[in-house]
Amino acid sequence: MKKLHCASYRLSLDRPRLMGIVNLTPDSFSGDGLAGRTGAALDHARAQLEAGADILDLGAESTKPGIQPTSLQEELDRLLPVLEVVSTWGVPVSVDTCKPQVMAASLASGASMINDINGLRAPGALEVVAASDCGICLMHMQGEPRHMQESPVYGDVVAEVRAFLAARTQACRQAGIAEERLVLDPGFGFGKTLHHNLELFAGLARLAVDGLPLLVGVSRKSMLGAVTGRPVQQRLAASLAAAVLAAAKGARIIRVHDVAQTRDALAVWSAIEQEQTA
Repeated sequence: MKKLHCASYRLSLDRPRLMGIVNLTPDSFSGDGLAGRTGAALDHARAQLEAGADILDLGAESTKPGIQPTSLQEELDRLLPVLEVVSTWGVPVSVDTCKPQVMAASLASGASMINDINGLRAPGALEVVAASDCGICLMHMQGEPRHMQESPVYGDVVAEVRAFLAARTQACRQAGIAEERLVLDPGFGFGKTLHHNLELFAGLARLAVDGLPLLVGVSRKSMLGAVTGRPVQQRLAASLAAAVLAAAKGARIIRVHDVAQTRDALAVWSAIEQEQTA
């Protein structure tokens, strides 16, 4: 099984790994934003790590539908005080950003992975990460956060998302980025209707371009609310079901808010899978 290269870290993907969310925005859709509260953010990051997170994912710009972009300086002010501490903890730290300047500052401050909802399409983004040895998550998004949910349209959502991920993977290769550094994210909820999201989930195995690992992030998302009728604070059960299904369909990294509960759900699934193959 492959190992994901994230700077000095080598993360085995012999089992699904958990990426624990550390939200540094004031306006998170999930209600867990910790902008400007460095101490609380560090406490939360430590709790995610102790609960079993294999990667910590710091994000300082909200990407929920309809949101206005965060200024460069505001994003840096929210991010760096937390990143500079967490990056010393001996765990891979991912930074969720689409700004090349934030990528560069994050890598200089110890980040070992860049998680870009824009798939490194911003001018200069590809060059910044190519000059480093960080891990990279390439995500698909139709449109941009302000308008992405207004009228998303696809002919074949699985084929189109796969084609995008394949093109961005090829762009990384041409920039000299080794495939061991790459993870692919279909971008659930980013320019997609509920039907699109469900089609993508059903076709998840088809999205693994050249066998690259897939990251799935649906924790607490509106697609789960649409299916269950539950508000965001009551989507834990749905999030756990989605995490187990993602693992069963081959996802190697699962991005979650509720690390401990997801770890337990995956442990049960894994034990049953191992018994079946024994």
